[in-house]
Amino acid sequence: MDARRTRRPARIRRAALARAAFRPRPVRRAAAVLAAALLAAAAGCSGAGTAARGDVTRQAAAAPSDRADDLQSAYQEVIRDVLPSVVQIEASRDLGSGVVYDGEGHIVTNAHVVGDEKTFRVTTAHSEEPLAATLVFAYPEQDLAVIRLDRVPDGLRAAEFGDTGKVEVGQIVLAMGSPLGLSSSVTQGIVSATGRTVSAGSADGGTGATIPNMVQTSAAINPGNSGGALVDLDGRVIGIPTLAATDPTLGEGAAPGIGFAIPASMVRTVADQIVRDGRVTDSGRAALGISGRTVVDDGYRAAGVAVVEVEKGGAADKAGLRAGDVITRLGDTDVTTITSLAEALAGERPGDRTPVTFTRDGERRTADVTLGEQ
Repeated sequence: MDARRTRRPARIRRAALARAAFRPRPVRRAAAVLAAALLAAAAGCSGAGTAARGDVTRQAAAAPSDRADDLQSAYQEVIRDVLPSVVQIEASRDLGSGVVYDGEGHIVTNAHVVGDEKTFRVTTAHSEEPLAATLVFAYPEQDLAVIRLDRVPDGLRAAEFGDTGKVEVGQIVLAMGSPLGLSSSVTQGIVSATGRTVSAGSADGGTGATIPNMVQTSAAINPGNSGGALVDLDGRVIGIPTLAATDPTLGEGAAPGIGFAIPASMVRTVADQIVRDGRVTDSGRAALGISGRTVVDDGYRAAGVAVVEVEKGGAADKAGLRAGDVITRLGDTDVTTITSLAEALAGERPGDRTPVTFTRDGERRTADVTLGEQ
């Protein structure tokens, strides 16, 4: 299954916002109601009488309604708190979403939303007319970008970003953004998985980035949601929805209920650097320092990555790799394609020392490489 960026409405599904940590207070209240009903039921079974059993029945019947009211209230509170921090971004040819990052007018979004453009029109929760904004910096390697409003309107509210490390599978999340141009839309789902490494296609204008540690969600991800917010029930952004999965057997069709969000920790790391320095100064992404291409074997199966060029002074150069070598393994991971090499590197850090297996003139070799930074 491939992951596709979520850009234009027709062919590419854009990502949306949803937060991923279940709010403890409503759960505890609902659990207390249920526990009280169960204790009362136990007392009734031990001979409390007909009236007591009738009270227990009424309590038990009321519990599901109380729990539903608590959960609904939690949803509505989060939406009231967070939706004003989610904006709609218009470029000359594209439409996407963004999240207000601070009170200075900085907005974080996806690099594939801004594309090659420098100026944008932004609609906030309180602006009657679109506001002008300018690109600060785009970082396609992580599919993130920051733009800044030319004028900061009254009432602009920055979102609160959470700790992605505390996100757990099964937590309820809300996705907020502008799917199909419908601004201030919200969908609901759960965190389906964490720690996913996903590669975005570039054929339809995506960045081609391989992004590690992504949050997988069942919340609906639709065109126009890219750059929005994935929010937990404590009202914290735990990710920036970016990709929706596609099933190759369905052609251009998406795989329903499988979307991916860039983790909030990475969003903060990248956005903080852009806001402070105007660019990314420390990516934290490992690199071999080569350009390469996928090669196939006699059966036309992908069989490795041929080194086309070695960056002088880079990690591969220092380890003795050279043009013409075919990389087949990095660490414990088999390498068959450029994508699989990028995914293997996504799990490493700059400065890590790892064995790289390759073939040269038909001979299998291994070199210990100290990885550089992308």
